[in-house]
Amino acid sequence: MSENPVGVRDGLAVSAGELLARAAAAELRAYRGLMVAVEDFFLPEEARLDEHSRAGLAALVRGLVETVESEIREHAVRVLTGRNESELVARLIEPGVSVLARLWNSGLLRDGELMAELVARVRQEMLGAALPMNAPDDPERPSLINRFVQHPDRVVAASAMAVLIAESRRRGSPEVGQFQTELPAELHHKLVWWTAAALRERIDGPNEMLDRALCDAAQRSLAAYDEGDRLEAAAMRFAAAIDAQPGELSGMLVEALGDRRIVLFIALLGHALGVPYALARDLVLDPSADRLWLALRALEIGREGVAQIGYALSEADPRRDLETFADTLDTIAAISPVEARAALAPLKLDPDYRAALIALQRGGVK
Repeated sequence: MSENPVGVRDGLAVSAGELLARAAAAELRAYRGLMVAVEDFFLPEEARLDEHSRAGLAALVRGLVETVESEIREHAVRVLTGRNESELVARLIEPGVSVLARLWNSGLLRDGELMAELVARVRQEMLGAALPMNAPDDPERPSLINRFVQHPDRVVAASAMAVLIAESRRRGSPEVGQFQTELPAELHHKLVWWTAAALRERIDGPNEMLDRALCDAAQRSLAAYDEGDRLEAAAMRFAAAIDAQPGELSGMLVEALGDRRIVLFIALLGHALGVPYALARDLVLDPSADRLWLALRALEIGREGVAQIGYALSEADPRRDLETFADTLDTIAAISPVEARAALAPLKLDPDYRAALIALQRGGVK
């Protein structure tokens, strides 16, 4: 008589109740997956992330979480080791559910402000990398930022050097220990505490020693973090230090794009407009670019400057239509700076006030 291939195996068999529960969970999981697919299908094409952007975003999220996780874990382990808590140390460093997976599955990474910042950063870097490289008229002439490093004004020179240092840090990677989150302070704050909480979940039950070690590690990370070290902040300080005058601004904007320094371009634009970096970045990354053209005209950038900027951005971003821009160029150039400044006046309102107005509009019917 043949053996039963599905016989009970010393208590390892799944009970009928467990099997039913797993089947119900699978059904719910399949339904949720279907709803995500349906939602994605009905997204307008311009709102959907392309594969390159998705890959860049995934890599950035992983780098940020793993950097913060490593920093907090290492300090907590050092504290616990000093207190002879070897068992806690072993539990904290043993393989398990990764912090990234836990934060992903919890939904915390869906935070609107965090993802808005990260998507903008990915698109900014992709745009900068794709900008056409323009050969300078004088091959011996240094790039815009390098020229200012040698400036006789020490404030200007120091701010230019700070941009170069921040650029180098931004290009670092977790593998070589140079990667930093470079997030706005409030977003770094969220990520640090989320990570500490995810690490705490590895050990069940109350444990004051572990809680204290993780809190100490998180607070240490927050105390050491300086939002002013971010590349965007350094670029804004540089833009303020040189304070480009109307006759200089157009050339500097064009040269920044020619040097493929999109962050510097955005900072020069933001300072000249008197708006925060994030808002100027929104104008530049918007593929329709209507507000950007108004901004350039508000700053009295002439037809040639608008044309050079529009061409460079259209070449770098496949979402933009160069022919449409060319057809619109005369219309853009015909807008007076006074008209453009009046149209852009709402951008200079209090950011919280503007956010409240936008939130009401998102709410639908009045």
